[in-house]
Amino acid sequence: MSMSLNDLMNTTPDTTMPDRSRSALLARGVALEYFTIGYNTLEALVAVGAGILAGSVALVGFGLDSVIEIAAGTTLLWRLRRESQIGDAISEDDHSSLERRALLIIGLTFFALSAYIAIEAGYKLLTGGSAEESTVGIILAAASLVIMPVLAFLKQRTARGLKSQALAADAMETWVCSYLSLVLLAGLGLNAAFGWGWADPLAALAMLPLVIREGWEALGEAREE
Repeated sequence: MSMSLNDLMNTTPDTTMPDRSRSALLARGVALEYFTIGYNTLEALVAVGAGILAGSVALVGFGLDSVIEIAAGTTLLWRLRRESQIGDAISEDDHSSLERRALLIIGLTFFALSAYIAIEAGYKLLTGGSAEESTVGIILAAASLVIMPVLAFLKQRTARGLKSQALAADAMETWVCSYLSLVLLAGLGLNAAFGWGWADPLAALAMLPLVIREGWEALGEAREE
């Protein structure tokens, strides 16, 4: 999680790659983004619904992160499909333009999530509000803790092949979702096991440093592009 996007690949497209190989990687990337959008749509509906019923800011925040993942996935889907349409006529300028716009949108989605978490979790801690147990939330967090790392790894490997900073940023966002799943599971588990209501907003705030860092890094990569 500590590696930067520049550690994952170079900033220029691999112009030496055979067209067939690049087309296959683009098709794989498109399939991964379709799965990202579909799974996160289901995750968002379940998390937000269960979070509202339980009064869990961490669970609602997790659901909103899924909405942000949908936005990022849609952005990447557009970016990959656009390159597929251009085909072997794509230039380095075209590549950089697509990357820059995608990175900008992804970076902004990170900051949108951090603002919600800071406001809601801070309010819960200050007012002493606590969340009820949520078995549905625990199951969802456990499932995401299994699925998200696999999805992030596949995106990261595809990003290396395409040398796409934008897809690498999306992979990092999926790694963040894996981390958030772990934090959410810990917060909900402690609340269910010991009745520690404060563990829920505290778990949400624990998400902030990584979310902000990844957003800042994505915007920095957009400026470099």
